Amino acid sequence: MDSIGDVLKQFGGSRIRQQTEELKAKILNEPDVRQLRLRYPELTEQELTRNLSRLYEYVKEKQHCANCPGLENCPNDFQGHYTKLSVDDVNGQLRIRDYKTRCNLQLAHERDQLISSRIRSFYVDERALKEGYDEVEIMTKDPARSPAVGRVFRYINETKTVGLPKKGLYLEGPFGTGKTFLMCYLLHELAKEGYSGAIVYMPDFVEDVKSMIQDGEKLRDTIELMKETDLLIFDDIGAENMGPWVRDHVLGSILNYRMNRKPTFYTSNYSLSDLEKHLSFTNKDGEEAYKGQRLMNRISPFVETIRVLGENKRG
Repeated sequence: MDSIGDVLKQFGGSRIRQQTEELKAKILNEPDVRQLRLRYPELTEQELTRNLSRLYEYVKEKQHCANCPGLENCPNDFQGHYTKLSVDDVNGQLRIRDYKTRCNLQLAHERDQLISSRIRSFYVDERALKEGYDEVEIMTKDPARSPAVGRVFRYINETKTVGLPKKGLYLEGPFGTGKTFLMCYLLHELAKEGYSGAIVYMPDFVEDVKSMIQDGEKLRDTIELMKETDLLIFDDIGAENMGPWVRDHVLGSILNYRMNRKPTFYTSNYSLSDLEKHLSFTNKDGEEAYKGQRLMNRISPFVETIRVLGENKRG
């Protein structure tokens, strides 16, 4: 944005005084400046002249905001901010002051950043995180999916009203019915309320944990984060190739810590009984039913199962 000095330079030296007076008259007759003068009739001509640059910037940025091209293309000197004026009494004389304030788009952007900072994502498709709202809105109109959507909505509203429950949700259903989108929606809605959260795509997480074994500090930090976050979602549990060490010492440790403390959520193509069979078997040790049962004792009592139906939207 040009400053008032830049504007005056364009007029040339011989006519600068005349053009200064014309520009001054134009600024002082701008509707917003006239309103300021009506509110503060005691403002002297000298004070107005002394603050022409402030008034010029104020008017210019108001015009930019009236024709806002969006936050990324904001032409104001301080992106996402605009100039506001105040008039203060200083030793019996009125003085014009200016200050920058954030516009609504900037405030919304900062809110989004704050919400995003509360959510950690491990290997989850970015589309699910970014488009959860639109997808869930579509799902509410689908008779097959709407009961599950309604239950997730109630869970969110109950948490907002009475606080974080100790029980989570287990979303069970066929491929492509929107289970992950629903959980991303829940994360975002409760992040607005100040809760932290993490969503973990289980197949990739389990493979990554195997490589983390050589990096004990990273593994400890990851496990600690999953223990302590307010909301933890294991996405697509049952689709992973689980080894006994990951099952017993990583997943078991996380779930053992969280039960009766903080809610854990799951999406799966398996029912709880089928998940128990899956967790009872590893490629290394074969079937160990009691270990699957032990893990399920840290899952089943601490979730409400919700069946998510509908056609495969990926199809």
